[in-house]
Amino acid sequence: MRPTYREPHPVTGGGVAAGGGAAAGWLLLFGLLGTDVASYGWWTVFAGLLAWVTALVLVRYGDRGVATGVAIVTAGGWSIAAAVVAVRWATSGDWPLW
Repeated sequence: MRPTYREPHPVTGGGVAAGGGAAAGWLLLFGLLGTDVASYGWWTVFAGLLAWVTALVLVRYGDRGVATGVAIVTAGGWSIAAAVVAVRWATSGDWPLW
């Protein structure tokens, strides 16, 4: 009989959902620190970078499903922040991040 090799941390739907929920809470927490569009944008970029570093560590040493959820939700959060900045830029004519 041949040995069976199994992945120690398989990607599961629960892991992806847990990572997504944690990342959503993380981005919400940092997004609420912003008092205007510029600070919201920069806080979201900072929180997203920290979340992606965490996702990279999880891919290497932990649960890849959680890392996938973190990465997906972080990308979505960055997209929302970019849309908010773009709308402010389009309506005011002034780049809001500087």
